[in-house]
Amino acid sequence: MLTGHHLIAGEWVAGDATFASEPAHGEAHDFSVGTPAHVDAAVKAAEDAFWSYGYSTRAERAAFLNAIADEIEVRGDEITAIGTSETGLPEARLQGERGRTTGQLRLFASHIEKGDYLDRRHDEALPDRAPLPRPDLRMIQRPIGPVAVFGASNFPLAFSTAGGDTAAALAAGCPVVVKGHSAHPGTGEIVAQAIDAAIKKCGVHPGVFSLVQGGTRETGQALVTHPLIKAVGFTGSLAGGRALFDLCASRPEPIPFFGELGSVNPMFLLPEAVRARGVEIAKGWAGSLTMGAGQFCTNPGISVVIDGPEADAFIEAATAALEPVGAQTMLTDGIARAYRAGRDRIAGTKGVQEVLTSTCDLRNATPYLFATTGAEWLANEVLGEEVFGPLGLIVRVAGLDEMLAVAKSLSGQLTCTLHMDAADTEAGRALMPVLERKAGRVLANGYPTGVEVCDAMVHGGPYPASTNFGATSVGTLSIRRFLRPVCYQNMPAALLPDDLR
Repeated sequence: MLTGHHLIAGEWVAGDATFASEPAHGEAHDFSVGTPAHVDAAVKAAEDAFWSYGYSTRAERAAFLNAIADEIEVRGDEITAIGTSETGLPEARLQGERGRTTGQLRLFASHIEKGDYLDRRHDEALPDRAPLPRPDLRMIQRPIGPVAVFGASNFPLAFSTAGGDTAAALAAGCPVVVKGHSAHPGTGEIVAQAIDAAIKKCGVHPGVFSLVQGGTRETGQALVTHPLIKAVGFTGSLAGGRALFDLCASRPEPIPFFGELGSVNPMFLLPEAVRARGVEIAKGWAGSLTMGAGQFCTNPGISVVIDGPEADAFIEAATAALEPVGAQTMLTDGIARAYRAGRDRIAGTKGVQEVLTSTCDLRNATPYLFATTGAEWLANEVLGEEVFGPLGLIVRVAGLDEMLAVAKSLSGQLTCTLHMDAADTEAGRALMPVLERKAGRVLANGYPTGVEVCDAMVHGGPYPASTNFGATSVGTLSIRRFLRPVCYQNMPAALLPDDLR
């Protein structure tokens, strides 16, 4: 049962104002509007919880993470039902995303139990060293304190209430305050109910997790500027993320803002691969481009191919694969409007040819395909801006030199992809130094929309793909965002953290 309230330190708290959800189908529900006062209460409770939770054992935190996963699974059918209603995503997608969410929680439980993430180091004392003795020095990673997390519109589970940012912060020992996304408040509340049940089951301080629903821009600003918040996790638009990033930097005590802000995820099609299997690549690209109505931050929106008959065949095959794709429901009316605005921006740019057009309105999205030249791409920065949805742009370059110039012109990306055969190795070798400087993940002969949750995954990249290119928001390395190294010099064993004794 939905309460429509905020969860603050174990209590379901109402507000003076409410907002109505805007489901893709089914019944709308009313939810309390978050305020700076709600934020203040939640953050203060998180700080109070840190004095116990931040110093809990790894085994205790692992048990808590596993309990959250268990409670989410208990509510699986309920989450799927309201998630599909609110977002328009199909049941299979919500079920898969729920599995990814619980899998992340269990992965972090296992990860912290192993203890490698602590990066423990010990330089023993050298009292007889000349000319000066060396003290005993020990180092370990320690949790930073309360963390703010902003729910994402396009992943109501895996990047929202109990998603990757929350799982990583809780694993590190950091209490979390989530600002729920108004696109799926009911889904967020049910997941919060699961976390609340796990808190009670494990006897954890209730301030370890709070959910503040909806709210105005002022509410989000109050969260990132609260003096007790020590870091922020965010997945969303470049404009919204940059505004919050600037607020974090301008605080009296600046804090890290770990924003994942999207990307165009270009694919570079090398000549031998296009000659041998260009039609196959085109079909795979069309499937990746339209998956989930193109609402993935790793959606491969750009294909760069050398001009010629093979490029013509590639475009023909991509068009044929995209034409039968019907309208898909987008996550929100606002995202649908932004998609149409992006389409119009690309279509209105000098030197852009319409290859496949369609008609979409209201909350629907249909695929579009455009083409341009390498010279026009290099002359128009607007072509490199993300269009969130199933829109593809083919860049026809004059040769490998111009392909390299296009690669060098890119802003920071989450991913870059090479499609190549063995005979393309020299061309690939020329591109690789550029691509690895531009992206957090470089793929060969694949499509970037599948993000594996594992130890080696990097989901981040140079700005504007993310605001901290040394971090990832997916995979076990993401825990490092919410830790800081502390060195202990000549410290008595009785005063050292348990994990250093």
